Amino acid sequence: MTTPRSVLSVEGLHSFYGRIEALKGISLHVDEGEIVTLIGANGAGKSTTINTISGLVTPKMGSVKLFGETISGLRVHIVASKGVVQVPEGRRIFARMTVTENLEMGAYLRKDRAELAGDIKRVFELFPRLAERRAQKGGTLSGGEQQMLAIGRALMAKPKLLMLDEPSMGLAPVIVDVIFETIEKLNSEGMTILLIEQNAAKALTVADRGYVLEVGKVVLEGSGKDLLANEQVRKAYLGEE
Repeated sequence: MTTPRSVLSVEGLHSFYGRIEALKGISLHVDEGEIVTLIGANGAGKSTTINTISGLVTPKMGSVKLFGETISGLRVHIVASKGVVQVPEGRRIFARMTVTENLEMGAYLRKDRAELAGDIKRVFELFPRLAERRAQKGGTLSGGEQQMLAIGRALMAKPKLLMLDEPSMGLAPVIVDVIFETIEKLNSEGMTILLIEQNAAKALTVADRGYVLEVGKVVLEGSGKDLLANEQVRKAYLGEE
C-alpha cells in the first residue's frame, strides 16, 4: 500500500494579533487527495490557522510546510504562487468586475495564458449559473452566486491545496447543498482541500479527517465519521442535548 504524500504539515504554530495569542501551538496535516476540516466555535482560531498558512498572518513560532518545503513567513503572493489558494470568508469578489473578469483575476499569477479559456469553461461547467451571468458585475450577484464565483476564481489559480473559509455562511440550504456537492466533486477529481465550516455536520460528513479547535488549540482529531459520532462533538457543535 502506497503511503499518501503529505501536502500540508503544520507544526507547533503560535500566532498573535497584537498581544493576543490566537494560536497556541496548533499542529495538523493534510495528505494528498484528502478533505480535512477544522471545526470549532467563533474565536477558536480556525480562520487564523488558514490565514497563517496562506501568509496573511506571520507566526511567532512553529512551521508550515508544503510538500516538505517551509513556507511560513513567506509573503502571501509567494505562498499563492506555490499552490496554496484561499477562498476567504465573506467571498470578497471584485464587485465592479464581471464574472469573467473575476475568474481571469484568479489566474493573475499564472503564465500558461493559453489555457485560461479552457479553465474558465470548466468553471462554467461546475457552476452553470455563472455561465448565465458571465457578463454581469460581481456585486450584483446573489450571495450563493458570489460564493460560486469565489470558488471558481480560486480554481483558476490551479491550487495544489484549496482552503475554504466558511463557504456555507449566510446561504440558503439549497445553495449550501450545491456548494458541498461541488466540494465533493472537486475532491473526487483529486483536489486536496482544507475546509473551515460552522456547519459541523455537513463538514464532517464530507471530510476524511477533522480537527476540533478550542481557544487556539486542537482538542480533538479523528476521521470525519468518528468525530461525527463523538458525544462531545455532537453536544457542542451539532446541537444535541
